[in-house]
Amino acid sequence: MKTIKDFDLNDKKVIIRVDFNVPIKDGIIKDDTRIIESLKTIKYAINNNAKVILMSHLGRIKEEADKEKNTLLPVSIRLSELLKKTVKFVNKTRGEELEKAIESLKPSDVLLMENTRFEDLDGKKESGNDSELGKYWASLGDIYINDAFGTAHRAHASNVGIASNLESGIGFLIEKELNNLLPAVNNPEHPFTVILGGAKVSDKIGVIENLVNKADYILIGGGMAFTFLKASGVEIGSSLLDEDSIDFCKKMLKENKDKLILPIDVVTDLKECFITDITNEEKGLDIGPKTVKLFKQYLDVSKTVIWNGPVGMFEDEKYSGGTKGICEILRNIKAIKIAGGGDTASAIKQFGYDKIFTHISTGGGASLELLEGKVLPGIEVIK
Repeated sequence: MKTIKDFDLNDKKVIIRVDFNVPIKDGIIKDDTRIIESLKTIKYAINNNAKVILMSHLGRIKEEADKEKNTLLPVSIRLSELLKKTVKFVNKTRGEELEKAIESLKPSDVLLMENTRFEDLDGKKESGNDSELGKYWASLGDIYINDAFGTAHRAHASNVGIASNLESGIGFLIEKELNNLLPAVNNPEHPFTVILGGAKVSDKIGVIENLVNKADYILIGGGMAFTFLKASGVEIGSSLLDEDSIDFCKKMLKENKDKLILPIDVVTDLKECFITDITNEEKGLDIGPKTVKLFKQYLDVSKTVIWNGPVGMFEDEKYSGGTKGICEILRNIKAIKIAGGGDTASAIKQFGYDKIFTHISTGGGASLELLEGKVLPGIEVIK
């Protein structure tokens, strides 16, 4: 697969699809991690005299009122600061104003166009991968570089649509994601341990089915653990239950009883106790310290660890002990340590453990689908 390094960018109009889907409140960016992650690719294009055209989505656009809070204008201001050069912002996704601005670009200039999902107001043209929109956007450039890993699992006009009509490659961020995630999933050094958390089993069925035959152990925490516990015959009180996944959990436990490791104690909304001591009115919200010690036995001997999903409701300090405990164990082991994006990355960064990981993915949904063994259409079209 071609990367940005395989192209002569000099004096070329280079469209780079980036992921600037950052949290913004009252016009203020709350976390600029995704912007920072894109800098290497953007700077490479600038340094090689490209005329840089940046595209990104931001949030969801369902009605006209969504436009004001989801404009990319604040991103253009922050990007200008990070690049130490002016980023021209065009608050249009098509039309004469955008076309003239692109034509006036000089080598090493940078232009950011408005939120690609503004096109979703008219029949979901962006997220529905409208073929005419893909062709139009492709006509604005000479080369297309996809560096938005966070949307690579979606077939949109701004990735699959453009790449289907223009010479294409990937940027440094997607290259880094693939170079870290694929070997860990497909050719891990053993013992290979997977930590799975999050709310619902149904969200992780594909991951479990794909990794249960590759991993040595799968440690299960978070809300999804209670559905597995219920399937094993344990009463879980009013804890989260994914009723539709009970049969799947029973099947997995029967076929992989030595590989799937479940919590033995829990922190509920009332107390800390053994799993078997949860009362009907209690709700489990975190794994307990005995479970952290149990998980440690498996993690201490691991050579590859993939973690997807917090093991408790970490946003509340009272239920953050399990997730912090896992982080602390991982700090002290020598292994390849990969973390999924989304809530997993948020928890790790919130607790200050981001430097201990080999790789933390920037894409929650995309990393999850890679763990499921799925093809990512935004990357497959380039291959």
